[in-house]
Amino acid sequence: MKINAATLKKRVAVAAKREPADTVVKNGTIVNVFTGRLMKGDIAIVDGVIAGIGTYEGRETIDASGKIIVPGLIDGHVHIESSMLLPKEFAKVVLPHGVTTVITDPHEIANVAGAEGIQYMLDDAEGLPLDVYVMLPSCVPATGFESNGATLNADQLSPFLSDPQVLGLAEVMDFPSVASGDDRMMDKLVTTQRHNGLIDGHAAGIGRDDLNIYMAAGIRTDHEGINSQEAQDRLDLGMYLMIREGTVAKDMEALLPVITERNARRCVFVTDDKLPDDLIEEGSVDHIVRLAIKKGLDPIIAVQMVTLNTAECFGLRHLGAVATGYQADFLLLDDLNSLSIHEVYKKGKCVARGGKTTDSYSVPSSDVQRQVLPSIHVREVTLGDLKLPVHSDECNVIEIIPNQLVTHHRVEKVTVQDGAFRIDTGKDQLKLAVVERHKATGNIGLGIVRGFQLSRGAIASTVAHDSHNIVVVGASDEEMLTAIQRVIAINGGLVVVDGHEVVAEVALPVAGLMSDRHYEEVYESLKALNAALTRIEAPQNFNPCLMLSFLTLPVIPELKLTDRGLFEFSSNSHIEVSV
Repeated sequence: MKINAATLKKRVAVAAKREPADTVVKNGTIVNVFTGRLMKGDIAIVDGVIAGIGTYEGRETIDASGKIIVPGLIDGHVHIESSMLLPKEFAKVVLPHGVTTVITDPHEIANVAGAEGIQYMLDDAEGLPLDVYVMLPSCVPATGFESNGATLNADQLSPFLSDPQVLGLAEVMDFPSVASGDDRMMDKLVTTQRHNGLIDGHAAGIGRDDLNIYMAAGIRTDHEGINSQEAQDRLDLGMYLMIREGTVAKDMEALLPVITERNARRCVFVTDDKLPDDLIEEGSVDHIVRLAIKKGLDPIIAVQMVTLNTAECFGLRHLGAVATGYQADFLLLDDLNSLSIHEVYKKGKCVARGGKTTDSYSVPSSDVQRQVLPSIHVREVTLGDLKLPVHSDECNVIEIIPNQLVTHHRVEKVTVQDGAFRIDTGKDQLKLAVVERHKATGNIGLGIVRGFQLSRGAIASTVAHDSHNIVVVGASDEEMLTAIQRVIAINGGLVVVDGHEVVAEVALPVAGLMSDRHYEEVYESLKALNAALTRIEAPQNFNPCLMLSFLTLPVIPELKLTDRGLFEFSSNSHIEVSV
């Protein structure tokens, strides 16, 4: 929050009632997130900051009769790229849901485009009526077991730490490098701490003893707890517990019983990864608050967890409360228990009303050039490249768990024909392939997956965490090849194939991750894609595209696939498909 002597004098004069405020909000009931009380008082706003709460007059008056006033919501861990929207379009979606600030980790685009990708996101977010803070990607590449588009060491990250929008280092997912004291990882951690930056964790599958290693390294948050014991371990050791509820990972219900009045101030709600249709239809962290209240969480505690708690976690001392000296980001609610949002204010200006942005929402002109980002580079793929040789009819199989990032490692009997695995839809044994797409290496990883339950068709995507190669699952090699060829032709995106026909697609030409179109156009494309998934009889109890995108993430237990082959988390190594 920028300040100078003249601005401060004016603010003090308004607080002292020597000058009128720019705007005064009257007659509302304020949720005090410090004390948990509901209180009355006029809110005096000058230059986008609250100058006083009491009895005030101003040049403009907002009548908040019958409304509950809460701080603007903060999503403490989100990947904007996962919305498939550029920051300018992302803001149009989340602001009507009361989200006035996000802390984003651009590691998706960084794994494709390196430092240029991070700068691209910062530039596109500049000047928005949404505060976009960045935690720098810590693991580019995420591991050494896959091929990505760039490498970021401490030297490339250090210049960004001088940017006021950059808060620190994002989710450190390479636990082995932290535990072993790897020099490159230590350089990133030390560089961040020298700049007084914060460090987020990513402690998937890590037990209580090993959490000490993260804490010793200066890592203070984690969003990978999936059960009550893991949540309690993080809180006991002094971490902020990030409770995640996104499109695929839904941990809120499992972790909610851990929250008490004594520990709630160390808990925050986050979305992590959420697709645009879910953001539009359900919401962002506002959706999590509603779910938590329905499950019995005190509404004021729930609001604290997406306002003051998050602001304090990230050192954003000017955000998170409707209080004197804080930025005038607030919501007018029709009802607290349902978090029914009437209007959204950013720096004292109404930016959203009735689920839509208002005329006062303005997107600054931008000369951000997409041409600085790399396109798809793939060697020609043939049917022969999709053949999966096996030397046994017992194979290691990835089993997906609906709405979870973790997978099961199963050993199953499979059908073998001419020395190769044959897809068997009756057994729900489909083929999974990952095609390297950054440097045309020709790498293709092949594996077997169950849980998609497809009897026909194929799904392909260039959204494949975290290296974002091409990932495809299918009921036949021919359909898989058609999907691969189409996703290459549109320079990245999502594709659904039925037979030899491409029945739906969402083009993501910005690094193969984001659209350059208006969010409503992307929404319509996604609805068509979902209809195509229904046509090929994909499951309806989870999002197949998002589930597919996480099957390439080797830092999550237990069995995943990279462009270099089948990867086992517990042994931290690639393994053969055949047993």
